[in-house]
Amino acid sequence: MSVALDYQRVLLPHPGRTEPLSLDEHKAEDGYAAWQKALTRMTPDQVIEEVKASGLRGRGGAGFPTGTKWSFIPKTGGAKYVAVNADESEPGTFKDRELMEVEPHRVLEGVALCSYAIGAETAFIYIRGEYVCAADRLEAAIAEAEAAGLLGQACLGTSVNVRILVFRGAGAYICGEETALLESLEGRRPMPRSRPPFPAVEGLYRRPTVINNVETLANVPSIIDRGSGWYSSIGVPPRNTGPKIFCLSGRVNRPGNYELPLGAVTIRELIDDYGGGVIDGKAVKGVLTAGVSAPILSPDKLDTKLDYDSVQAAGSMLGSASLIVLDEDTCIVRAAALMEEFFRHESCGKCTPCREGTSWLHKVLSRIEQGHGAPADLELLLSLSGEISGKVLCALGDFATSPVVATVKQFRDEYEKHIAEQRCPFEPW
Repeated sequence: MSVALDYQRVLLPHPGRTEPLSLDEHKAEDGYAAWQKALTRMTPDQVIEEVKASGLRGRGGAGFPTGTKWSFIPKTGGAKYVAVNADESEPGTFKDRELMEVEPHRVLEGVALCSYAIGAETAFIYIRGEYVCAADRLEAAIAEAEAAGLLGQACLGTSVNVRILVFRGAGAYICGEETALLESLEGRRPMPRSRPPFPAVEGLYRRPTVINNVETLANVPSIIDRGSGWYSSIGVPPRNTGPKIFCLSGRVNRPGNYELPLGAVTIRELIDDYGGGVIDGKAVKGVLTAGVSAPILSPDKLDTKLDYDSVQAAGSMLGSASLIVLDEDTCIVRAAALMEEFFRHESCGKCTPCREGTSWLHKVLSRIEQGHGAPADLELLLSLSGEISGKVLCALGDFATSPVVATVKQFRDEYEKHIAEQRCPFEPW
């Protein structure tokens, strides 16, 4: 637990707290110091360059360099927008919820800094409708900040205007895809857009738009206040810098959010040292490192460091760092069927391969798990997956194939046992 003793939390410095920090409490911890520094001592381009130099990568899943994304916004006149992706829909992901509920002003300060950097006067926080408490607390924090002259018109007495609005969605996984989020913001059914044009050129209301995840923007105030050199000293430079919130759930004794430097611990250490180990001392059968959207990692990969590049080298992806632990008693076929049921339900239906393919994958997985599978079903699953992956507009279709392809390849013997015995071997006779 040496990392826990040495590391000073940046994003969630009040572990165990459930009430939101007030504006006074946030300012007592140097809150909005970065905002004042940016407005009085830095140009928008300097803010972008500082974020670039920090090495901050998007925390929503893709891991794209944040400063580079901001720099894509054209230096032209007219309206520009910031859209904050707070539609935290990935199973096993709950980091943004804690940030918004406990550290709302940190989130707002990050949104304001992004808005200033790209020249946007309006920012929308697109939050999933189920996050009622988080949305209420964000709106209360916005009102506090506006009353103090920090947000709204003439921020801190300057000519900069930044208005932040909370937009409550209706609970659809597809809204986590950035262009579907924009469609929903504009009042239409959330379906991914064809690209190009990309949102940086033609986003919300067909104007240049930056779309960032909540955790991503929560990192920005510390970067501006304390400098990119300090930030990049955390983690594993140059590609895996800064703190990261790891959501740990599944068959562990202490599920929760754990903030640690990128690459500081292995999967095994997160489970054992922070999560208290597996329930009842069972063995780990597999770990999903990015909710249900990335290939499962088998127990021989437990010593993989938790950073973007290491997890990718192990055969999966870190994504939003939502680790779900499966123990030795878990039926992999049933787990895959449940994951596929989720994707089938959440498919927006725009792309035929995704709409039809996820339904068929779920049907085949279910019949294998229920004892009605045939040997040819395994190749059918892989063939169906090949007809979806890379043939759809957004990543949902690709994500939907991960539970199938990875489990068939890594746990083929378990699938074959289901088929041979015509039953689930994890169920009693």
